[in-house]
Amino acid sequence: MNYIQSIMLGIIEGMTEFFPVSSTGHMIIAASVMGILEDKIMNLFLVSVQFGAVLSIIFLYKKKIFFQKWNFYRKIFISSFPIGILGFFCSKKINFLLGNPIFVYLSLFIGGLIILESENFYKKNNSDKKSKITYYEAFIIGLFQCIALIPGVSRSATTIISCMLQNINRKEAIEFSFFLSIPIIIVATCKKLFDYYFQLDSFTFKEIELLLLGNIASFFTSIIIIKRFMGYLKNNSFKLFGYYRIITGIFFLVIHYLIKPTKII
Repeated sequence: MNYIQSIMLGIIEGMTEFFPVSSTGHMIIAASVMGILEDKIMNLFLVSVQFGAVLSIIFLYKKKIFFQKWNFYRKIFISSFPIGILGFFCSKKINFLLGNPIFVYLSLFIGGLIILESENFYKKNNSDKKSKITYYEAFIIGLFQCIALIPGVSRSATTIISCMLQNINRKEAIEFSFFLSIPIIIVATCKKLFDYYFQLDSFTFKEIELLLLGNIASFFTSIIIIKRFMGYLKNNSFKLFGYYRIITGIFFLVIHYLIKPTKII
């Protein structure tokens, strides 16, 4: 990986982290096309570059994050617990999936179909949409989020869809998904950094630069995306993202089996 590739992947992360399209999936596709998916730093980079996006959430929503009642933090903990436990015990399998873009293509396609069906369910349910998440609903959201350990599924998609299936309104669903990303990505990043350091005994100066560049790019890109496009997410259907996932998944499946992506950058 070179510096330009690090910045490009950081921009991709910032553009896709908060949409239900899978930021990790898009970075895996991009890294595969660039020919750097097998680089030893990639498993670390794919997770740690999300830290920059999380910092953008903390920067933009600091009042809502740090001045909440205790039940808000308890709900975040309840939702984070399942994926934290599963991620800890399945880290080796997750690393294997991160190196196999075929899982991303299939996940994008299947996830797109699920988004379309979830939107139909949400629209047909005419009861009043709930603006508060209960502890039980937070736990269900946490269980759904475990599916996002599969690259290409999308953490945002699983949390938002689980909210929609429980008849929670879009604004609450999106903001809860934002805040839920903070502890999960921070813990995942710290674990990846810890594992990488003790496996190789140290970081090279270039590796540190690559991680910093990627996170800086994802931080500023995320701020722009959140400010300009979150209004759309809160007030519109997610079907557009469903169609996008289906088309993207099919396209790269065809590329994978017929053309085979080659290094271009």
